[in-house]
Amino acid sequence: MDILKFIQEIKKHLKLSFDEVDGWFGKDRKTLDYQPSNGGWTVRQILEHIYLTNFYLLILIEKGSKKTLRNSGGPDLDVEIRDYVFDREKFEEIGKYGAFEWIRPGHMEPKGAMELHEIRSLISIQHQQCLIYLERMKNGEGLLCKTTMTVNGLGKINVYEYIYFLSLHTKRHLTQMKNNESERIRTAGFDI
Repeated sequence: MDILKFIQEIKKHLKLSFDEVDGWFGKDRKTLDYQPSNGGWTVRQILEHIYLTNFYLLILIEKGSKKTLRNSGGPDLDVEIRDYVFDREKFEEIGKYGAFEWIRPGHMEPKGAMELHEIRSLISIQHQQCLIYLERMKNGEGLLCKTTMTVNGLGKINVYEYIYFLSLHTKRHLTQMKNNESERIRTAGFDI
């Protein structure tokens, strides 16, 4: 796989995901606070969860990027770039809402303690952080460090794949927010 094309693909996916998330902050209060009939999270809670998950994923991404940059250069990078194959099929499930069962850690559960404007600002900063990491590892260095990802049995994934995972996780919850909004509109009739 052409690693430079993969990095560009990740950047594009991040932009689309984060731009769409940003649009949800402008929704009306009824949409943001609608409790779906399945007892799931409100849009407001989902936005907080996206921020929290990104926060913890970015800790791992930062550690991995530092490690890769310390270890970059030399023949190992050339070999990794030459031999790298991205298993797209394995990752695509992450972006599909309801595709698999996974119990998230408690520290990623929304607590309702943050204001929407604060969450919005922090998510925007997280998007920029992802782009900075990709720029720092623009020559394939992100392949040099792998960390275990337990979600859906992904196993050892590299730093680029962690960033892609973060974007796919966001996409997953975009579907959940759309489902909430659709249900609210259906149950409210035209009282939107």
